Amino acid sequence: MTVDQFLTWAEDRPGRHEILNGEVFAISPQRAQHARAKSRIFVALHAAVRAGGLPCEVFPDGMTVRIDPTTAFEPDALVMCGSRMDADAVEVNDPLIVVEVISPSTKAIDTGVKFAGYFSLASVMHHLIVDPVKRLVIHHRRGAEVIESRIAADGVLRLDPLGLDVPVAEMFADA
Repeated sequence: MTVDQFLTWAEDRPGRHEILNGEVFAISPQRAQHARAKSRIFVALHAAVRAGGLPCEVFPDGMTVRIDPTTAFEPDALVMCGSRMDADAVEVNDPLIVVEVISPSTKAIDTGVKFAGYFSLASVMHHLIVDPVKRLVIHHRRGAEVIESRIAADGVLRLDPLGLDVPVAEMFADA
């Protein structure tokens, strides 16, 4: 199945799905800890975008990011900048920041296949992998010739390019 076929197939289908190499996978129901983490990350990113005065939109999970003709993922949060998306859009073509909250069942794909897939897109500057249990963020940033990585458990994540400052503590507030 192609991503175009998948998007048509998934349009009125209940539940959430992703497609990897033409094969459709259901996304498992999430635990409260996972949902809370996604919510806090969305709020923290939204606050950073507003504070920075940037023409960007922050989306929670639910938006599709096409990796190639047969692979598309649904990150737990993302940031895209530029023109406001059409209200009926289901796909973000040029995300700058993608976020995955790991859980025991998704850790391997979030840190492997999705990592490589997101950075295959020229627009992606930052990939954040959030571990709500260990309360840390693995920040992968596109450098001039390499992907730079760091682990943050406190302080402020500086997301350059973009110029966003996201306090790590806000990503785990009330956790």
